[in-house]
Amino acid sequence: MRTFIGSRLSKLLAGGVAALVATVGTVTPAYAGGAAPSPGSAGLGDRLYPLLGNGGYDVQDYALRVRYPKKDPKQTVTGDVTITAVATQNLSRFNLDFGGDSVGKVRVNGHSTAFSRSGDELVITPRHYLAKGKRFWVTISGFKATPIEANANSPAGFVTTRDGTIMAGQPDQSHQFFPSNDHPRDLATYTITLTAPVGWTAVANGRHLGDRRQGNYVSSTYRESRPMASELIQAAVGDFVVHDRTAAAGVPIRDVVPRRLADTLLPKADVERSQVSWMVGKVGRYPFENYGSLVIDADLGFALETQSLSLYDTGLFAAPAFVLNPVMTHELAHQWFGDSVAPWSWSDVWQNEGHATWYELTYADETGVLKQYTGSATLEDYFKRVYARGDQYRHDYGPVARPAGSASIWDVFNPNVYDGGALALYALRQKIGATKFQLLERLWVSKYRGKSVSTDDFIHLASRVSGQDLQAFLTAWLYGTTTPPMPGHPDWTVTPPTASAKADAARSAASERGLAPAGR
Repeated sequence: MRTFIGSRLSKLLAGGVAALVATVGTVTPAYAGGAAPSPGSAGLGDRLYPLLGNGGYDVQDYALRVRYPKKDPKQTVTGDVTITAVATQNLSRFNLDFGGDSVGKVRVNGHSTAFSRSGDELVITPRHYLAKGKRFWVTISGFKATPIEANANSPAGFVTTRDGTIMAGQPDQSHQFFPSNDHPRDLATYTITLTAPVGWTAVANGRHLGDRRQGNYVSSTYRESRPMASELIQAAVGDFVVHDRTAAAGVPIRDVVPRRLADTLLPKADVERSQVSWMVGKVGRYPFENYGSLVIDADLGFALETQSLSLYDTGLFAAPAFVLNPVMTHELAHQWFGDSVAPWSWSDVWQNEGHATWYELTYADETGVLKQYTGSATLEDYFKRVYARGDQYRHDYGPVARPAGSASIWDVFNPNVYDGGALALYALRQKIGATKFQLLERLWVSKYRGKSVSTDDFIHLASRVSGQDLQAFLTAWLYGTTTPPMPGHPDWTVTPPTASAKADAARSAASERGLAPAGR
């Protein structure tokens, strides 16, 4: 942030019929995998968001269908979702994340199923246990969700704008829109069908499969065939226009903007074509089937890397090019770092933001706007200034790879995961050299494409690529409570931390650029 199998329902029971095994004086059921069925965990135990996601299964695919009954950006929508999953234990019960208005019915493997709600947990108890290692299908039909106004101070999720509704689900708000396993550890493919009145446009992640008109409604279907985290879903429905551009580096480009603002916004987005080519040159082939920008007329307060269609607001698009273009590069970089290669836990979000900030700044430098954008003439000067604040960032927000808390979204998406994360990458480059650093970057996004990985995975890969044992070095940079010495710059010093408010530190970081922090 800066920023489909599911339509088929099996008629078979995933659990089957338990075999009876006779023993001396007893009859004992034999369960697949050995263990007796038990409930899946409510939450994956993420240190920052303990109840986000759920245990006991791995989602393979979502088939999501949402109906928008009228041309009203504030309306309640109704949807159905069929989830294809594989049980990772013998499941007697499992949860989905859902904080929307209501749920109609739930079916598991074609059978009506008991369910209840507890906060944002949708608790589902199938008729028969679900066997470990077996695929199963769950359909939630008739769920309802209502969008809310954008709020620059907190995540909104399902957002209403003047022209229609969009999604801004990172990190924990997509389940306000649809039932899901809402954690980036569980990636899946998606088929998304959005049905809206004739005259409105519907756009989602991935490739547009086609439109089908029925009476006064049009159903638009999209397929995201690459693994995607639920927090990255996009469903833009309203009075928008889709503008297709010439492909860049083989990547089809399309932009989505309010129809009434198209003449103003579309020319500013054209730079993304050259940016796609620039990023491909840096880290290798683009990981998805298409790319583009979605610009909305609302005060989001951030930009966001929804997969294959980055999200911006009109406030950012009103900024001068020396501000807008680096931020757009930040969101584009996320398609590799954060989307295609997802964080294992939210403590690993520096992998997203540190890398995106690195390429944001590198782009500004190579396009000659770094001085205007940051006030620093060179990247070395910029990182020297960040280095001086290193202990203050760690004091206020915790180590780079271990944010202190999540009471506010900005406690997680804090200056130390952005600039601190980029500073750790600069230190690594100083340590192993530019050639091996670039090889590491390319290998990171190719080896782990379509997977969720951890900071430890990064440390291990960096050690392998460099031919050095970097465990102690990167542990100090990513988990240490004080800022380590900078390789190659023994003269760089760290300013002792004070008890200054976090807001002051955040403003200081923002002042390094031309506006508020570039996004999530």
